[in-house]
Amino acid sequence: MENLIRDYLIGKTFAVVGASRNPSKFGYQVFRNLLMRGKTVYPINPNIDEIDGIKVYKSIIEIPEVPFGAHFIVPPTVTEKVLEDVIKKGINYVWMQPGSESKRAIELCKNNGINVIYNRCILQIPV
Repeated sequence: MENLIRDYLIGKTFAVVGASRNPSKFGYQVFRNLLMRGKTVYPINPNIDEIDGIKVYKSIIEIPEVPFGAHFIVPPTVTEKVLEDVIKKGINYVWMQPGSESKRAIELCKNNGINVIYNRCILQIPV
């Protein structure tokens, strides 16, 4: 898993599924963490239009490029549904924050050649 995390963090562009504008939510903290790492971040949330002046996309399909990775901070049922768009978009790396993963979601990634990180929190990885 450590090699996958290292490889993931080499990427430059990321989608954050479940991004939030509420600073107390993990969706906001992960979004800001990736920005602090110097990454281009595309927040995904169908219920809001912007976070800290950055446009929020309703779905991964709307992102104007193929991000290196997708980060999930949503319930497992949402993760499973959005993974269909990850596959269509051609994203090769997925990080499921604790609580976002499910056995089905992990297998969906593995069966489609997507490198998947789970049971680890990016907020515990030094910037």
